[in-house]
Amino acid sequence: MRVLIGTRNPHKLGEIVRILGEIPGIQWVTFRECPFSEVPEEGATLEENARLKAIMISQESGLPTLAEDSGLEVVALGGAPGVRSARFSGEAKDYGANNRKLLELMEGVRDRRARFRTVAALALPDGRLWLREGVLKGTIATEARGKGGFGYDPVFVPEGEARTLAEMAPEEKDRISHRRRALERMRPLLSALARGEL
Repeated sequence: MRVLIGTRNPHKLGEIVRILGEIPGIQWVTFRECPFSEVPEEGATLEENARLKAIMISQESGLPTLAEDSGLEVVALGGAPGVRSARFSGEAKDYGANNRKLLELMEGVRDRRARFRTVAALALPDGRLWLREGVLKGTIATEARGKGGFGYDPVFVPEGEARTLAEMAPEEKDRISHRRRALERMRPLLSALARGEL
């Protein structure tokens, strides 16, 4: 069963492939083998964006499609940047500018609780859809640290850790990440799809 990973972001693609690895009966297809149109992220929530991406890409490609949307939700900012995480500082999706804006807004703020949230969506060409969520709680650091990862990883410290996600090796991050938690909840559905049981 060919399943298209519905992202054009090479960082997200790499994480998804590493996390899910080989699932018996599933052949992963990427944007390189099956190009698809960019889906505008116009939803008001992560759920809406994940749903929109999975459905539109599946309908365009004719393949079962696994897509996701992720965001950083900061308690002191009322849940922002949330669904606007990638474009927090503007439409350019500039990771460095997003982190700088976040740190400026959090300057002097004592309550630094935050969480990363991923909503994964699996859509079939016949219109059926499943959603799964993953959450990673933590705090916002006072400065960016580390060279690994992407997005807000340099400023996010997971619960029980002193390091930011960007200071961890990829396999360490993958073991605890919000994306892993959502994708692992999607794994049984993908296995059922491969067996023809969906």
